[in-house]
Amino acid sequence: MDKLQAMQVFTRVVDSNSFSRAADALQMTRSSVTTIIQNLEAHLKVRLLNRTTRRISLTPEGAAYYERCARIIADVEDSETTFSSPATPRGKLKVDMPGSIGRLLIVPALADFQQRYPDIDLMLGVGDKPVDLIQDGVDCAIRMGHLPDSTLVARRVGASEFVTLASPEYLERYGVPQTLEELDAHVAVNYFSSRNGRVIEMDFLVDGEPVEIRMRSRLAANDGEAYLQCGIQGLGLIRVPYFFALPHIEAGRLVEVLSDWRPAPFPIWAVYPQNRHLSAQVRVFVEWAAERFESCHLLRKDMALAFAPAPARRASHIEIAAQSETGDARHVLLRETAMS
Repeated sequence: MDKLQAMQVFTRVVDSNSFSRAADALQMTRSSVTTIIQNLEAHLKVRLLNRTTRRISLTPEGAAYYERCARIIADVEDSETTFSSPATPRGKLKVDMPGSIGRLLIVPALADFQQRYPDIDLMLGVGDKPVDLIQDGVDCAIRMGHLPDSTLVARRVGASEFVTLASPEYLERYGVPQTLEELDAHVAVNYFSSRNGRVIEMDFLVDGEPVEIRMRSRLAANDGEAYLQCGIQGLGLIRVPYFFALPHIEAGRLVEVLSDWRPAPFPIWAVYPQNRHLSAQVRVFVEWAAERFESCHLLRKDMALAFAPAPARRASHIEIAAQSETGDARHVLLRETAMS
């Protein structure tokens, strides 16, 4: 029995939660995968997996063995990458991120990434639907806000301010809210989670503490761009990143309200499974992505923008737009993952 191959097959079955998906990923037959797992259990004299017709699960011994196998395989892969080409990481890398981050920040700068790391085959997942890094075989993802999955390694790479906005037409119809109490007379466009369908209520910072306010609403969206357009069309108050809203504010399509109660900035994270912590591909991608966020002062991880007067904001927008023309995008991240 090839012990390393058996470990690789076992970890892939666990990661994908399926014999069939593991076989497809490893370009093997399902029967071969099944035989290897059976031989491995016979060799170890312990049952690693509980199998039913609907699902598989780890036994306590299988969970302990998986953790050790994951570390060994990561060490082997990193050693091969390091010694085969110490200056140039190589191999496949699967990453995932919200559509806005991909379209506006990462994709426009991919030529730079490919120039730096020509031997990395990048599989870029861009979309609003949250993914399971383990089951979907994703090496690294960009996420915003609270991280509920404590099994992932996380590195903070950026932050984003949010503002409450409305169109001039909406404010003419409903008036400009001056206090949080006046929100009772207003309506909001709600954002709901793509993962669980839960509506995300607006929150405001009051005396340093977030206060959630449930507003009347007749409309909800789970796509950041659609959500923004609902606000521009005057269908209700919306909450979006300041950087994303800036062009629309300066064009007069949106107006900020309740600026004294802006919510705290949302952190932006690069996350990856623990068994990928030594991957050279993941390491260089996270470093490169961190550079992208750091190069935009509105999205830097230590960002503490106090909303400068209008001329300063306009100058920042002009500078960012000029840099975008060179392919180094400086656009906003929507709140998709923070709301998931």
